Amino acid sequence: MARISGVDLPARKRAEIGLTYIYGIGRTRAKSILHRTGVDPGKKISDLTEDEVNKIRTLIENEGAVEGDLRKEYSLNVKRLMEMGAYRGLRHRRGLPARGQRTHTNARTRKGPRKGTVANKKKAGLK
Repeated sequence: MARISGVDLPARKRAEIGLTYIYGIGRTRAKSILHRTGVDPGKKISDLTEDEVNKIRTLIENEGAVEGDLRKEYSLNVKRLMEMGAYRGLRHRRGLPARGQRTHTNARTRKGPRKGTVANKKKAGLK
């Protein structure tokens, strides 16, 4: 099993898809990496030679931030927005959508599960 940037790549996937398991590498960047290293994108990860894996690893390390570095950079950007008191930072702090989506309905992913209505509110008021 190939290990690149601290991530175990799935052995039974094609190289093009397997590289996307690394945070910060999508389909386009994976195709670009494989093209520049001369590795066949249709080849399975388990069939890659050690030399091919090393070529891919060095190219990814030299090219830019992936995995831990990229996650750290992203979290620092969000923290900076919160500390500045920017609108987007406030939305992140409250756990609401930050890009102008409506929240009257929908936005369940950011807001979390619905809070149930208070049961038997009328009956409690009559007593």
